[in-house]
Amino acid sequence: MRHHKGKSAFELPRRGFLAGAGALVGLGLTGAAAPASARPRGRTAQWRPAVHFTPRRNWMNDPNGLVHHQGEYHLFFQHNPESSDHANLSWGHAVSTDLSHWEELPVALLPDDLGEIYSGSAVVDHDNTSGFFDTEPGLVALYTSAGETQQQSLAYSTDRGHTWTKYEGNPVIPNPGVADFRDPKVIRYGDKWVLMLAAGDRIAFYDSADLKNWNRISEFGVGHGSHGGVWECPDLFELPVDGDTGRTRWVLIVSINPGGPAGGSATQYFLGDFDGTTFTSEAPPEEVRWVEEGADFYAPQSWSDVPDRRIWLGWLSNWDYAKQVPTEPWRGAMTVPRTVGLTETASGVRITQNPVPELESRRGKPQNWSGVISEQGPAPEFSGAVLDIVAEFRLDTATTFGVDVFVGEGQRTRIGYDVAARRLFVDRTASGTSISPGFAATHSAELHPDGDVLRLRVLVDRSCVEVFGGRGETVLTELVFPGEGDRVRPFATGGQVRVESLELYPLR
Repeated sequence: MRHHKGKSAFELPRRGFLAGAGALVGLGLTGAAAPASARPRGRTAQWRPAVHFTPRRNWMNDPNGLVHHQGEYHLFFQHNPESSDHANLSWGHAVSTDLSHWEELPVALLPDDLGEIYSGSAVVDHDNTSGFFDTEPGLVALYTSAGETQQQSLAYSTDRGHTWTKYEGNPVIPNPGVADFRDPKVIRYGDKWVLMLAAGDRIAFYDSADLKNWNRISEFGVGHGSHGGVWECPDLFELPVDGDTGRTRWVLIVSINPGGPAGGSATQYFLGDFDGTTFTSEAPPEEVRWVEEGADFYAPQSWSDVPDRRIWLGWLSNWDYAKQVPTEPWRGAMTVPRTVGLTETASGVRITQNPVPELESRRGKPQNWSGVISEQGPAPEFSGAVLDIVAEFRLDTATTFGVDVFVGEGQRTRIGYDVAARRLFVDRTASGTSISPGFAATHSAELHPDGDVLRLRVLVDRSCVEVFGGRGETVLTELVFPGEGDRVRPFATGGQVRVESLELYPLR
């Protein structure tokens, strides 16, 4: 959560907005965007994502308090219920039973005498260690109160997270004299609670028996990873490598702003061991591992209390231009929820991300094609502005190849692979509206083919693309603001490539 000082009073939003599906806006799945002259003044419905969560109106940034409880996935988020400006920060709230369709609920936490409500996390207190609950487990949230100083506060819910009571003993962790001291993440470790938060350029660890009284136990970060900006929004979890539960790593997530590989904000990660007190990284201190090298994946958080897998999502934007995103009446979107894993690669163990399988329930009947694409020959053409594209290419003589989306007069967003450099890329230099200096750029990341086969999955959703390469070890997430044009076509340069399969699923 980036520091901001403004405060004002505001009202609750309306209840019951359904986020996701075509109900958000009355556009067809393959409808072309309206030209600028035809767009309604102050409204940009053609850019409202269909399968990515957006608030009904106003500002949104970091995901907060992700927790699964009694069949509901809770998504809280940094939100200004009053306007599309980054101010009056509160916890917006949405719930889902399937990680695909979201219902927006009233604002969960509003500013108070301690300040605005910055980022944080939530857990199910199964054993009533906090003493807030009677017969049924309840939810406890830890968050940053951001007033004259940043401190950590607590709230709890006895009705499945739908209303919240702030603890009368707040703050539970006063500020020790650090300017940037925020974004608590709580996990259960054995018979105690462990909390980590960003303290300047490091992560401070605390433990507690009751979620109310916290003791500082260690820190991590000095001399490790990237320090090009302020550290933010930590997360910590243990994962098996390639599904082998006898071989695991602890994964520490740290977002940073600025200093990202595509400019602005980004998220790095560390693999190692955690013993309940200290995190120990297995990498050389100077090594930096980015979760993504695209421009628009920030502050990811994972859901607590999901027993069989690790799921997270991130804010689909970048602090370099988040305040200039040209959408109304909302500003801000989340990525789709993703399953997170670890896999062995030629470079060592690396993180993987893939869309949750639940998203496939939104698929309609696909268009299918296979054949050879060359620079000289004609390419097949399809249409769609909300698509799930699954492609398999066999390397041949082409120097670059891939898929162009949002193709229109003088515009396209190019999703491709550079064979010599072995890099997956997204080129948004001709993608439409450029919203800030440096926005119209190409971003890339290393991706090794499987022999001579390259696999891609691309989510296309009106104003964004999420690109998953290989087994999900390389991912690029990018905002784009196309004009009129929803055509899709594969491409090749410098030779030819064999398209073994191309499947384009419209997403309902």
